Amino acid sequence: MPTLPWTTPATPPAGAEVHVFASRFETRTLWGALRFFLRTPTIWRQVGRAPGAYGATLRAAPFRRTFWTLSAWESPRALKDFAASAPHGPMAAGLRGAMKDARFVSWKAAAEDLPLDWEDALGRLA
Repeated sequence: MPTLPWTTPATPPAGAEVHVFASRFETRTLWGALRFFLRTPTIWRQVGRAPGAYGATLRAAPFRRTFWTLSAWESPRALKDFAASAPHGPMAAGLRGAMKDARFVSWKAAAEDLPLDWEDALGRLA
């Protein structure tokens, strides 16, 4: 399963509390998985310059039609602004019909906990 390494667009202040967000997407078809997978580099570049982004990683199991994201943000507002902005917002809207299932979970963590642990995130998504 390919995993994009944790990227750190900005470093949070020491002692800060960060907003963590994890997601799991399952597409209806392999074609939907391919469409999701092909959009990943564009979104990955956007995360790298998104205001308030402290880190992100992605796991992909394209032949199982499943993708997971894990990210840390300055605030829920920073995440919401990223999600709504282009290219993420329009691309996500364009993929909605291809999705079989989507799960989301968020929690708070200490800046010192970055990079985040995949096992913890997968447990929270289960």
